Amino acid sequence: MTHSIVFDPLLPMVLLIILAGIAAAATVLAALRGLKGWALRGLAALIVLAALMGPSFQVEDRAPLTDIVMLFEDKSASQRLGDREEQSSRAADALAEQIAARPNTELRRITVPDSPDDAGTRLMTSVADALAEEPRARISGLLAVSDGRIHDTDLALDLPAPMHLILTGKEDDWDRRLSVRNAPAFAIIGEPVTLTLRIDDMGAAPQGTGLAQLDISVDGEPPQSFDIPIGQDIELPVTLPHGGRNVIQFTTPGVESELTDRNNAALIQMNGVRDRLRVLLVSGEPHPGGRTWRNLLKSDSSVDLVHFTILRPPEKQDGVPVDELSLIAFPTRELFMDKIADFDLIIFDRYKRRGILPALYLQNVADYVRQGGAVLVAAGPDFASADSLYRSPLGDVLPATPTARVLAEPYLPRVSDIGERHPVTAGLPNNGDWGRWLRQIDVTNPAGAVLLEGVDDRPLLILDRVEQGRVALLASDHAWLWSRGYEGGGPQLELLRRLAHWMMEEPELEEEALTATAEGQTMQIVRRTLKDSVPPLTITGPDGSTTELELSPTDPGLFTATFQGPEIGLYRLENGDQTAVIGLGPAAPREFVETIASADAMEPILNAQRGGSARVEDGLPRLRNVRPGRPAAGRGWLGLTPRAAYETRDVTQTPLLPGWLVLLLSAGLIIAAWLREGRR
Repeated sequence: MTHSIVFDPLLPMVLLIILAGIAAAATVLAALRGLKGWALRGLAALIVLAALMGPSFQVEDRAPLTDIVMLFEDKSASQRLGDREEQSSRAADALAEQIAARPNTELRRITVPDSPDDAGTRLMTSVADALAEEPRARISGLLAVSDGRIHDTDLALDLPAPMHLILTGKEDDWDRRLSVRNAPAFAIIGEPVTLTLRIDDMGAAPQGTGLAQLDISVDGEPPQSFDIPIGQDIELPVTLPHGGRNVIQFTTPGVESELTDRNNAALIQMNGVRDRLRVLLVSGEPHPGGRTWRNLLKSDSSVDLVHFTILRPPEKQDGVPVDELSLIAFPTRELFMDKIADFDLIIFDRYKRRGILPALYLQNVADYVRQGGAVLVAAGPDFASADSLYRSPLGDVLPATPTARVLAEPYLPRVSDIGERHPVTAGLPNNGDWGRWLRQIDVTNPAGAVLLEGVDDRPLLILDRVEQGRVALLASDHAWLWSRGYEGGGPQLELLRRLAHWMMEEPELEEEALTATAEGQTMQIVRRTLKDSVPPLTITGPDGSTTELELSPTDPGLFTATFQGPEIGLYRLENGDQTAVIGLGPAAPREFVETIASADAMEPILNAQRGGSARVEDGLPRLRNVRPGRPAAGRGWLGLTPRAAYETRDVTQTPLLPGWLVLLLSAGLIIAAWLREGRR
């Protein structure tokens, strides 16, 4: 039971003060005028004013409440380094025993796990969530058993009691870390990109040579090793070898005495893109679709086009002397001999031999294909003639043989069975509703893949690989009918665009490919093939373990699967002769960026309520009571603030000046004052 006098004014305090001032002034005036009853009148006014204050005698029935101490246990990944996990469990159990032995105290034991999406240790978020579930008036202290590597210290919290850190780890811990900065998501093929690498020894690192080994591996290939200085930024130029995703892994070997080797690797994934695609277009006899290829290539701002066309064939004899022609001599030797390797694609559009390009030049083009170049032949009637390109040195690399027949009849281009699976023709829009073409060059003995068929299922579009290069033959010069909308037209631009990009080895148009994309630790795997089935997929994890996974058909030529990686790191995928590498998550998670135990990050939070920190290896501190606002930490001890919280079960109020008593006293005093003054 507790007793107190409480006031419940019947009038606003401002009005009561004014009335009190008036009463005091009247009493003083009466005294100055010599009225004998001034004291009685003042006492009557005082009783009335006291009654207006509403005084009551209050009796409360209170039940004391226990203090609450919150104990947070950091169970993040960095707490599993060295013997921190055992230190943490031992310290938390010992602190729990101390708190249980304190009178009138309850313990709340809260686990702080790893946060999803590599967000690190969110200790202060856990503190905010725990405080939201408890009355702040009962919180007497917060204890955190952690290595101090907290990643949400910027979360502003108003703590109701001192917070302390019980620091795990050891003074002599050390760790080596590899980091890579300014790695772009895209880079131009063939042009160097400068990455900044750094190897740091953190903590109580042993004395050494000041050098560390750096291994660099591209797309899972055997690594190259270098020795680089420790503690210095290293500028490393990197040139991407191919288009599409390039996976570059940097590693430094682990040292036996360091805390972990999880931060000894950095995984960079960059997409290689071409700066400019260089195309040489060789046009022969003019025809209605002569501008088809030129318009297509000029519409792409990333294409540098060189157009070689014959405006005045040798058989045109009009009597004009050659030295009087206004035409500029075309640098054929420079193009077809000296700089032919600079082109990504060469297109022959209805070109035939007229003695303008010597056989040596065409032989050079054939060699260009074998060495990795690409040639596309859009054939017209000239391809079936005696002057056909097939009857030149270039014929050795062409994928079909002309029969000298020109089929001049309407037909509908049709995607073949292989074409349904090939990325150049798979999924072309409005398949089956295209307009007809009116001419086709008859060819036999196709090599490679026939993607489109024409009259009587004859080969219309043929793609082939010759040694390191690629070659394609379109056995018709009537693709332009689609762009003119003849009989509804067709996907001419899309077909020719895909064809040109396949020739230039764009990764997304490879007919045999194994690709994977990652979202978190989930891997989406796509296998593209011209075959009807594929073997099981073999996945090799970062630890060397292998997993076999069946691929399910989804579309013609496409097989897919989903794989949940058990851990982050570099995974190798193998399916038949196709391989790929992909990184899941960061090579060094946020938990392993800073591994040396330290209270520095939490110092501002601890100082806000005058808390402190203590190392587990130095012995657990004692817990003792401190008053609010006093230092809450010292040598060998940490302070808790008793809250003396209570719960009010019942309240009884008794008025000290009931109305009848106020009326009786005030009236009596006023009458007494009147009688005393009247007697005079």
